[in-house]
Amino acid sequence: MPVARHVLHVHPNREVWTWAAAVSIAADLRRDLTLQPRARLLLSGGTTPGPVYHALSQAPLDWERVDVGLVDERWLLPDDPESNAWLVRHELLQDHAAPAHFEPMTQAGRNIEGAVATANAHARREATVAVFGMGDDGHTASLFPAMNDFERVMKSQRDYVAIDASGCPGAREWPRRISLTPHGIARIPHRLLLLHGERKRAVFEQALVSGDLERWPVLTTLDSDHGTPLHVHWYE
Repeated sequence: MPVARHVLHVHPNREVWTWAAAVSIAADLRRDLTLQPRARLLLSGGTTPGPVYHALSQAPLDWERVDVGLVDERWLLPDDPESNAWLVRHELLQDHAAPAHFEPMTQAGRNIEGAVATANAHARREATVAVFGMGDDGHTASLFPAMNDFERVMKSQRDYVAIDASGCPGAREWPRRISLTPHGIARIPHRLLLLHGERKRAVFEQALVSGDLERWPVLTTLDSDHGTPLHVHWYE
C-alpha cells in the first residue's frame, strides 16, 4: 500500500494546535538524540509559527546537542526584527532551549554567495525535522510562484540557493533571499506544515488538486527521499 504524501491534523483551537505541533517536533528531536550525538532542526519565519516555537522552548530536551538552522532567510542582518533569525532567537532560544546552537544565515560583512556556501556546509549533516509555513499565494520557504529563474532553483542539487523574488507579491519588500531547494527539502525525514484559518486550508487543498508545482511551490514539501509524509497541522 503506498504511503500517503501528507497527513492532516485538524485541531479545535490555537492552544491545542500549538502544543500538538510542539510535542511532535520535540518527539522527533528526542528520537534522533537517542540514536546520534546531535540533532538538527530547521525553522521558518512568518507570523504563524511563533507560538509553536515558544511552546517548544519549554520541552525538556538535551538542547545543548541540538543545532537550529533556518529553512530560509530574507537578506537582512540576524538582529533585524523582520528577519527569520530574530523570530527564532526571541521565540525558541529561551527557557530550556536557550543552550541550543543557532546557525543564522546572515552576518555583517558576508556577501550572499558566502552565506549560501555556509548554509550548504551546515546542510551536509541531514536535518531531523523542518517546520514550514505557507503564504496565501502558495509559497513555502522562499520558493514563490513564477519567481525569476524558477526552473534553475527547482532543479538545483544544492540544499540552499540565493533567490531573486523580484516582482513576486508574496516576497513583499524583501525579494533577495536564501532558501532551501526541493532537493534540500527532500532530504528531511520529518516535515511539518503549520496552517491557520480557512483561507490557508483552502489554498493548500487547491494546490493538492492542481498538482502544479510552479503555481503552488508548497507542493515541494510533500515528497521526501525517506518516503515519509508531510504532517499538516491546521486550526481554524
